[in-house]
Amino acid sequence: MNEQGQTAQQQPEEEDVGLLDLLIVLAKHKTLVLGLPAAAAVVSVIVSLLLPNIYTGTTKVLPPQQSQSTSAVLAQLGSLAGLAGGAVSGVKNPNDLYVGMLKSRTVTDNLIQRFDLNKLYEQKFQSETRTRLARETRIVAGKDGIITIEVDDKDPKRAAELANGYVDELFKLTKVLAVTEASQRRLFFERQLGQAKENLARAEASTRLALEKGGLVLVEGQGRVMAETSARLRAEITVKEIQIGAMRTFASEQNPELQRTQQQMEVLKRELARTEGTSGSRAGSSAQTNGKGIENLRLLREMKYNEVTYELLARQYEIAKIDEAKDSAIIQVMDKAIEPDRKSRPRRSLIVLLSVLVTFLLAIVWAFALEAVAKSSQDPLGADRWQVLKQHVALRAWWRNRSA
Repeated sequence: MNEQGQTAQQQPEEEDVGLLDLLIVLAKHKTLVLGLPAAAAVVSVIVSLLLPNIYTGTTKVLPPQQSQSTSAVLAQLGSLAGLAGGAVSGVKNPNDLYVGMLKSRTVTDNLIQRFDLNKLYEQKFQSETRTRLARETRIVAGKDGIITIEVDDKDPKRAAELANGYVDELFKLTKVLAVTEASQRRLFFERQLGQAKENLARAEASTRLALEKGGLVLVEGQGRVMAETSARLRAEITVKEIQIGAMRTFASEQNPELQRTQQQMEVLKRELARTEGTSGSRAGSSAQTNGKGIENLRLLREMKYNEVTYELLARQYEIAKIDEAKDSAIIQVMDKAIEPDRKSRPRRSLIVLLSVLVTFLLAIVWAFALEAVAKSSQDPLGADRWQVLKQHVALRAWWRNRSA
């Protein structure tokens, strides 16, 4: 019982002694523990004050939602309007497209030239200026569909101007790209429409000549209906082939719109084969008694074919003209960048606080390390170990010098 009591009394005394030892070490090296953080605080204050203020210009953009408005306009022009909408359907997220355009080299180079960033950033090469501008810029597309553009600069006014400059260049780039693509399609259909117009004029001239010689009265009513049906089917097939040729310039064979158009063309071909088979048998039975009617029927079918072809191509041409005339101003600026009245960095108070805290911890570790070295040097066994360590260090230094 007495031994247990003595053990219980010794444990708190040992604990008190250990805590006192810690406090003694800290008090012994108080100059280091308190002086080093104080010096770090002074240095961090000076350094943070020397750091230039950085301001952030922020603008928010709402890109166009093309899938709904464009489809509504094209639907009013007919079932063939899928050609214009097919190019847009491949883009899953339009915001990613506009973010990529904002980060493009074209936009970056225009901003560098506009604000003379080579001189401002003191860069000799254009590529280095691009890298610097990319480092100072953050372009993010949020889940809400809004694109945020943030640009850092020492001058608050220039930071806002750079952020707004990105939007200006986006307007220009979208306008150029849209006009270029739509102009190509418009020129394509314009050439096809001109050729169809010439063919229609020749067919009308041939029909007019037949009317002057004897008229089309010899053509039976049912034969005329079959001829017009056959001509319309042939015209629709021709326009489908033109449409497929235009779509292959920007779509792969796996494009759903292209596959759907090809299926529609196959259906029209089967319908044409069935119609021509029926009309051909009827025309053959009356060919011996009505040869002039057969010739007039051919002229009527040719003219109807050219009329429908011209009509369908004119519709595609109007779609291309609408796309070309579309204004890029559908990109809406929600928040235009204004000159920031407060800096975004450096956060000087945080810099000083972290510097003092880290230095204080390092000073404590250093103080205990010095105390451990001092105690080891006073202990004979510890002194011998220090001598062995010094010998190893000296031997390694000698070996490195010899190897050099």
